[in-house]
Amino acid sequence: MAEERRPERAHEEEGDWRRELRAQFPILAAHPDLTYLDSAATSQKPRAVIEAVESYLTTSNANAGRGTYPWANRTTELVERTRERVKEFLGDPQPQYSDVHFTGGTTEGLRTVARDWLVPYLKDGDEILVPFADHRANLEPWLEARHLLAERGVGVTVRALPRQESSGDYDHRALDRVVGPRTRFVAATHVHHVYGGDMNVHRLRAAVGPDVPICLDAAQSVGHLPVRVGDPDLDVDFVVFSGHKALALPGTGAVWARNTRGPRLRPGGWQGTPNTVGIVSLLAALDWLDAAGPERIDRHVTRLAGRLTDRLHRLESYEILGCPAGLAADSALPEAQRRHGIVTFRHRDIPSDDLGFILYSHGFMVRADSLCQAGADEKNGSVRVSLHVYNTEEEIDRLLAVLASLE
Repeated sequence: MAEERRPERAHEEEGDWRRELRAQFPILAAHPDLTYLDSAATSQKPRAVIEAVESYLTTSNANAGRGTYPWANRTTELVERTRERVKEFLGDPQPQYSDVHFTGGTTEGLRTVARDWLVPYLKDGDEILVPFADHRANLEPWLEARHLLAERGVGVTVRALPRQESSGDYDHRALDRVVGPRTRFVAATHVHHVYGGDMNVHRLRAAVGPDVPICLDAAQSVGHLPVRVGDPDLDVDFVVFSGHKALALPGTGAVWARNTRGPRLRPGGWQGTPNTVGIVSLLAALDWLDAAGPERIDRHVTRLAGRLTDRLHRLESYEILGCPAGLAADSALPEAQRRHGIVTFRHRDIPSDDLGFILYSHGFMVRADSLCQAGADEKNGSVRVSLHVYNTEEEIDRLLAVLASLE
């Protein structure tokens, strides 16, 4: 009998884990009538992060690297500790060689890599591969770098990463048509902000070889699933992410640089006062995420996304964007891209912005617009549901009931 009860007990323990973590988000407890489904835009903050910020501001708020009195020393120590904590969180196998630079978020981080590392690195006639159908923040900096180089008389070719139209994934079968002997750099996305799929960066590494630097936009993966730069499947040179999507405060982010291919990343210009409050919140957020378990968080939100996708797929009035092979929750197809907590869709008759207002009238907060997507799809609005550890099956089922009523 004990053996038969184990799966049930495991399910109960999982439910206890989810309820315990959700209870740590004060804003959710204060608004039980609302359901937050926009974590790909910004995540809610657990009590531990809020308390860490309050403690810092009321005990040792000072500038980092500027003074020698105790508050300043403690602030400097917190900033440096967070650098090492980022490396640890990312599973950095050689932290003695890598660097962590704090930024205002992913957009600023990608621009830092583009202006301060890529521009000095490239030579006349070089080629780079960048995504033309991902978030605009992972396209505009590379086009800007080309412009800056052109002003100096250096001609660089920017090629688009080939894409599978049906899934949004990079088309690894077409990579040989764009990768050449002058390919010097690749910019890629880890998890797509619209389709929610893992973009299979290991295929890019296999295509470009062992020597070409790869910069990874990890805005939708760090804090949502395990990101381990020591994993052979994640052999990248830069990981750029935003703190506000990883349970920390807005206005903070980081660039992790491996520093083994090409020169060391050295952000240009005078580095002013860092966002010490944001950095303190990031340290607390990474500690919270590690305690909760990134693998466990990923399993939870992927299961919720599968539940939503599978049942929404049965409603004829809706078109789900992204990999069609992964629409059924029990899909075991090898080409299926599982959605890491992001499900984006359109109603065939109701405009997406109207659908967003309708959902809010029922208490659901979703993203309903063009989602900052670059390329041809930018003008086509859609509704995005993005999940995190604090979301529940009950919320998904209530959302589905509302969507079904609009059939």
